[in-house]
Amino acid sequence: MSSMSAEASIPIPRMASDERRELVLKAATEVFGQRGYAGTTTDQVAAAAGVSQPYVVRIFGTKEKLFLAVLQRALDVMMVAFRQALSEEPELPVSQRMGRAYVDLLQDRGLLLSLMHGFVLGADPEIGRVARCGFLEVYKFLKAEAGLGSVEAAEFLAHGMLLNTLVGIRMTDEYDTNPDAREMLEGSLGAKLPLLLALDHTRTAS
Repeated sequence: MSSMSAEASIPIPRMASDERRELVLKAATEVFGQRGYAGTTTDQVAAAAGVSQPYVVRIFGTKEKLFLAVLQRALDVMMVAFRQALSEEPELPVSQRMGRAYVDLLQDRGLLLSLMHGFVLGADPEIGRVARCGFLEVYKFLKAEAGLGSVEAAEFLAHGMLLNTLVGIRMTDEYDTNPDAREMLEGSLGAKLPLLLALDHTRTAS
């Protein structure tokens, strides 16, 4: 079957081009988050988005360019969430407000894990460059806009990486049977733990 006939076989929702691009990016975020960069194909992304593989390639060109777009989207969404958190509940410490916003991002499946996959690809010339720039952008934001000192900013980033790791290794699978896992999750996520438990239950059931 030719690529043209393959593309025609899957109906593409009638929507604006920027909406179609966002549709593919959301699907790619989930697939990259679950499978990593090496384990993901544009076919899998297309299937998750409900479009054809040639359509994905037509929009983004290559898997690398698609992953870079996923990374940039993840960073943009995270920065919007952080800035919104700064404008809300001024009676709470800044780091606590942004920490809550960070955990809430878990509801966008694969977003934080896609960032983690990008962070471990530092040796890749292009992905590594974008990952470093993004990490530094967050660090500069924490100091310049959130008003954290360098030590506080580093601690905030370190806690974020801990949360990503707990999500990535599915530590919630041990919550009911392992007291150390339960203690670590409760201490790291606090009142937001039920959110993660519910999300992981949904993923397992789906």
